[in-house]
Amino acid sequence: MANNTITLPSYTLTPRPTLIPGVSDPLLQLLAPVVAYWVFSLFFHVLDTYDWCTEYRLHTPAELLKRNHVTRYEVVRDVVVQQIIQTAFGLFLAHFDPVETVGREDYDVAVWAQRLRLAQSYIPSALALLGVDALALSNKVAEYPQFASVLAGGIYPTPTAAAPWESFVAKAIYWVAIPFVQFFVAILLVDTWQYFLHRAMHMNKFLYTTLHSRHHRLYVPYAFGALYNHPVEGFMLDTFGTGLAYLLTGMTVRQGMWFFTCSTIKTVDDHCGYAFPWDPVQHITSNNAAYHDIHHQSWGIKTNFSQPFFTFWDKFLNTAWTGGDVSSRYQRDRISAQKKVDAGTTPQQPSVVNSPEIDVDKAKQQALSSQRQVLDDSVNGGVRILEEEAREEQSVKTSTRRSTRRRTSGFDPKALSDRVAGSLHGRSHAILHADGAH
Repeated sequence: MANNTITLPSYTLTPRPTLIPGVSDPLLQLLAPVVAYWVFSLFFHVLDTYDWCTEYRLHTPAELLKRNHVTRYEVVRDVVVQQIIQTAFGLFLAHFDPVETVGREDYDVAVWAQRLRLAQSYIPSALALLGVDALALSNKVAEYPQFASVLAGGIYPTPTAAAPWESFVAKAIYWVAIPFVQFFVAILLVDTWQYFLHRAMHMNKFLYTTLHSRHHRLYVPYAFGALYNHPVEGFMLDTFGTGLAYLLTGMTVRQGMWFFTCSTIKTVDDHCGYAFPWDPVQHITSNNAAYHDIHHQSWGIKTNFSQPFFTFWDKFLNTAWTGGDVSSRYQRDRISAQKKVDAGTTPQQPSVVNSPEIDVDKAKQQALSSQRQVLDDSVNGGVRILEEEAREEQSVKTSTRRSTRRRTSGFDPKALSDRVAGSLHGRSHAILHADGAH
């Protein structure tokens, strides 16, 4: 076709220079998420240690002390094991990957410009179907030469060179649109993979008790517990899932580095235990720390399976928490945990306090299903947890508010409980998404 003659430039391929001298890009791709995990976790650990931003905490220090079933040492140990496995597997696969090259970029941009030129050749025929003479119309707008050339079907004074607008759009497609689509599709793939595998591990008793129950020893999640999993689950859910999305979308090594790192940061943020109104990571998508924290409670463990980015599968398959505002449940958990600290006792199994029934049929079904899941996990508490919940629930409902409370480690639990409960109440729609309208 005469008007589709943009000349494609020649090119020479050379190995891509490393982003950091002395560190190969495949190795950097594997190390960047690990570094991001611990740096980002350290930030939240500092907030925990110095009691900063307490008004945004979902749980109190007393709850971390009394409700979790695993020590911080065990969490760090298992996370490090998972990251070692993840890095070793990535290095193994990278050994078989071809060396990435550069030098073809201008050629690929020209190919997209050529495709745009070809698309313009169909404009006169399309306008003719509407009874419009494209050539006559282009003559009327001759003072706008590029627009006139488009209407004429891509006829330009210099047909072998791309027009300025064609070059601009072609570069935008190649450098922005395609990477964005790759990144977005990879996110959808990871969300889909993790939702169904995560849900299966809750629906299948063997998978839950053998693998996934380990992660749910953290009834009060914190940042560096995000990847606290059974090694087999960690490999299947995170390493294999994100790796599959990376391969299927055809990302470059550097694109993969950003994708893995962003996924890691999002996962840490979902377990950080803080509901910040100004945290962009918690507001870019409808999934956030408060949304996922419901899943870690005994009354919500069979809901809110979506992770780490969007919640569309929970909405579509009707597994999102529908029990309404959860601030009263959280407040009772805080009070119960603080009572244990005040009493100076450490029960054999940390407790999880349930709230009164919510008069919504589906919410009751979700809570009952979640409690059955807890009962199945006899290794980590089972019946004892629910028995303690019933006793403490009754105790909290019948006890009167204390005007003062003994301070623990310079920390006023009563004031914190009131502040956080009020904060959560005020943000229940925007942050907790607990009304089911995410």
